[in-house]
Amino acid sequence: MSDDREQKNAIFANQVAPDVDPRFQRVSQAEKARTDFGLEIPSELVPLPSTGKVYPVGSSMHNIEVVEIKAMTTKEEDILTSRALLKKGTVISELIKSCLHDKSINSLDLLSGDRNALMVAIRITGYGHEYSAELECPACSNKSQHMFNLAELPIKRLEIEPCVPGHNLFEFTLPLSKKNIRFKFMTGKDEEEILQYSEKQKKLALGSETNVTTSLLYSIVSIDGVEDRAKIANFVKHMSTRDSFALREYIKNNEPGITMKQDTTCNICGHSEEVGMPLGVNFLWPSAGR
Repeated sequence: MSDDREQKNAIFANQVAPDVDPRFQRVSQAEKARTDFGLEIPSELVPLPSTGKVYPVGSSMHNIEVVEIKAMTTKEEDILTSRALLKKGTVISELIKSCLHDKSINSLDLLSGDRNALMVAIRITGYGHEYSAELECPACSNKSQHMFNLAELPIKRLEIEPCVPGHNLFEFTLPLSKKNIRFKFMTGKDEEEILQYSEKQKKLALGSETNVTTSLLYSIVSIDGVEDRAKIANFVKHMSTRDSFALREYIKNNEPGITMKQDTTCNICGHSEEVGMPLGVNFLWPSAGR
């Protein structure tokens, strides 16, 4: 694969670091050599928002800024339509796993932001960079279709340093109680566990939703050095809203990932605004005519 080919195949235009690890070229060539009938499955380079800083020293992900994926094929479409995977809530994990060239990578261990980058990139390889979604204008309430360009979604890279190199562990001091919090960013495993917990709560009809406390429980690793989960759960239930909000905002503002927003203009009243991209059912399951 030539340098020119590598540059053209970079998902998220102009956002891949210029110094690409030569391992990616070798893996791609090996994949092509194994294909039968001369069928070439394109490979793409995807920048990781975390830049690999949160993954263990010695692992294949440590300090890796880009990973290589293969383009979607009918095999991946089978994954997307698997009733069993849909029921289990593991479709995204299996899709990422199937498209990663490096099979030593466990998609569940990846940060949610890295997984989102891979998910968007995989979607681009399968159905193109255009994604149409219905938006409601905040000015005139008119509803219309807007075409998003997935390849132009900005990458929000990790800018704060882990407490320990190669660990998904960061610090924050609560403004009111002055407690020292060590927290982690959500991973694929956390996402699936939270989804399963939420579905279980719905089936059992166990009262109101607990989105805030659940996200904090999965994020907080220790409080002033205390790691006992029962004690942390009790603290979370009784922490002040000021401390809770400050911690959640710090995590949200520093979490690496893909910024799912783009500028839009209403075709009726001309109102312009940056809006969040709604992830409708046709994001990974476009209509047959697309």
